[in-house]
Amino acid sequence: MLRKARIGDVKAIHKMINKSSSQGEMLPRSLMDIYGSLRDFFVYVVDDHSIIGICAMNIIWENLAEVRSLYVDENCRLRGIGRTLVEACISEAITLELFRIFTLTYKEDFFKRLGFKRVDRASLSEKIWSDCFRCSKYPDYCDEVAMIIEL
Repeated sequence: MLRKARIGDVKAIHKMINKSSSQGEMLPRSLMDIYGSLRDFFVYVVDDHSIIGICAMNIIWENLAEVRSLYVDENCRLRGIGRTLVEACISEAITLELFRIFTLTYKEDFFKRLGFKRVDRASLSEKIWSDCFRCSKYPDYCDEVAMIIEL
């Protein structure tokens, strides 16, 4: 079941993000970061109330949003959960009248199937100068692909 994240979900979201970070898939986040951005998150929950997937839609600027922190438990992948989470973020962006949505990803084929197209990271300057500064790969060794969908 898809739903918006709640306060009680923060520690599970934190654990998932930092597990993914330890595998080199995304930047780590502190609990404080997650509490501050909790309203950005959707979670995918199974019958026993366990969270098996997360994704956030972050507003970057008046004309740009980011889909980020996508993670689905390794045992639950290839079931459409990631697609459901990203589509929820896109829907929320559209509701807010944000029609340019981007992501920085290692999963180019996944996002391509959702309609995203590869772009030069330099075209996303609003984003590059915020979170990217915290990454040990910035600026010379970044291997993520910048992708955008314009609706």
